[in-house]
Amino acid sequence: MVMEQLSQNYLSETTVKPKLDYDLVIVGGGIAGTALACALKNSGLKVALIESQPKSVVAARKLAYNLSLTSGRILDGIGVWQQILPKITTYRQISLSDGNYPRTVQFYPDDLAITGKRPTSKEGLGYVGEHQVMLTAMQEFLADCEQLTWLCPAEVLRVDYKSDFVEVELKQKDTDSLSGENESLTVRSRLVVGADGARSPIREAANIGTHGWKYWQSCVAMTIKTERSHNDIAFERFWPSGPMGVLPLPGNRCQVVWTAPHAEAKALQELDKQEFLAKLEYRTAGKLGKLELLSDRYVFPVQLMQSDRYVQHRLVLIGDAAHCCHPVGGQGLNMGIRDVGAIAEVIKFADQQGEDIGDIRVLKRYESWRRKENFVILGVTDFLDRMFSASVLPIVAVRRLGLWGMGIVPIFKSLSLRVMTGLFGRHPELAHTVSQKL
Repeated sequence: MVMEQLSQNYLSETTVKPKLDYDLVIVGGGIAGTALACALKNSGLKVALIESQPKSVVAARKLAYNLSLTSGRILDGIGVWQQILPKITTYRQISLSDGNYPRTVQFYPDDLAITGKRPTSKEGLGYVGEHQVMLTAMQEFLADCEQLTWLCPAEVLRVDYKSDFVEVELKQKDTDSLSGENESLTVRSRLVVGADGARSPIREAANIGTHGWKYWQSCVAMTIKTERSHNDIAFERFWPSGPMGVLPLPGNRCQVVWTAPHAEAKALQELDKQEFLAKLEYRTAGKLGKLELLSDRYVFPVQLMQSDRYVQHRLVLIGDAAHCCHPVGGQGLNMGIRDVGAIAEVIKFADQQGEDIGDIRVLKRYESWRRKENFVILGVTDFLDRMFSASVLPIVAVRRLGLWGMGIVPIFKSLSLRVMTGLFGRHPELAHTVSQKL
């Protein structure tokens, strides 16, 4: 009798499909998570986006990012690019130099022609976009999406991965209530996407380990106003203490990311404003004239991290939840946007074929695609930081010889530029059609 009852219970669990609230739940409403929701807007899939802070708070972060040509093409394929492009800077030249070494390598769009990857006349070499501009545009793009539910602000309490679905328990705060009481809610979906940052609670709760290391450096990031025009040039200058990136923003502003050893970075943050600007003018060789500080100086540590796996049963990781790299070359967000393009393509194709989008065999297609490519970028950024931060004379001689060669050997220059602009590797379908409006 007992065996008969157990058999009936087993049959009922395996033959009756559970009622699902969503096809997938995205945890993390930053750029990667919101971009994925945008990419799935017209897919027919029902999506929930969980974010622990109000949307306006998440969008208000004072950051700016280097965006590669491929990232721009993916966002264009999604359909949100035309809301972003007029409000950001398109740079058409990259200037690369090593400290006080007089040789500077200049990159232009024509340098890509030798490899057949020349951008369109309106693309330039890349873009610099502010966090608020980009995320606000994405949020507005999703405003009329009936298939998307914002669960925000809300905190994930528990994720239970079952055979046929995932159960997510969360605590949702009622911001309209004077009492500020929290409401518990449980939702079911076929898949959970972890897009919740480098310290991802979703990744840690799933017992997915990571490999990597923390660097001896931190970054000091700020926005400045320049006396002279930046002429839509992106600067990367290497010093023994670490690289410095100066990225052009609209309105004769620049985003500066100054990498230095931890103690030095902290000292730069606390330095008197005029003394700090004097050091910055020296580091920029006076090319931008007198500088004015427009924001606070934000300090954040630098790390390299690669998750042991990007997927497991009914779970996938994207963006910083899956990997983090050194900011040299500005590749971090671009890796995440390519993750978005890849997982969106894999999910939509699987759904069209009648496959279970949470099945590990489906998710492995994304992992095999992106994990190897991200590993290459992690290696390149780590090599650049270590190579250009070294002060040992033989290494200094080798890297300056490399700069000299890059300046005069077209194929070497073109291949280096392909990596910088994101034109290497396998591109998502979203990136294959560039809008004529660009």
